[in-house]
Amino acid sequence: MHRQVGRRVGFVVAAFLLVAATAQAEGDAAKGEQVFKKCMACHTANDKTNKVGPHLVGIVGRPVASVEGYKYSESMTAHAATVAVWDEAALNAYLENPKAIVPKSKMAFAGVKKEDERADLIAFLKTKM
Repeated sequence: MHRQVGRRVGFVVAAFLLVAATAQAEGDAAKGEQVFKKCMACHTANDKTNKVGPHLVGIVGRPVASVEGYKYSESMTAHAATVAVWDEAALNAYLENPKAIVPKSKMAFAGVKKEDERADLIAFLKTKM
């Protein structure tokens, strides 16, 4: 009987941890809006206006280097040949360290180092369609 209880408790704990990890991975769009303030000098997410960087409206699921009217660096265009779409995984990797993912791009930003902040930022960007 003790083994069955122990297994059930273990299962419940494992399920709880999985749900908690999934919730954290999904991010909080409201917190992401605050993280986005780091990006606002060069990007907009509210309208399709390009600034120093391209607009980020609809970026989640958008083809890489595809904003009409924005002149991308050669390195970003080359990156688009290897990573076709800005899905959540591609954005997460890029946002952590942009220069490591796309060297010699126009992006001077050092990145969002905290995993939870990147998840929040991506959650926010997903609301901007």
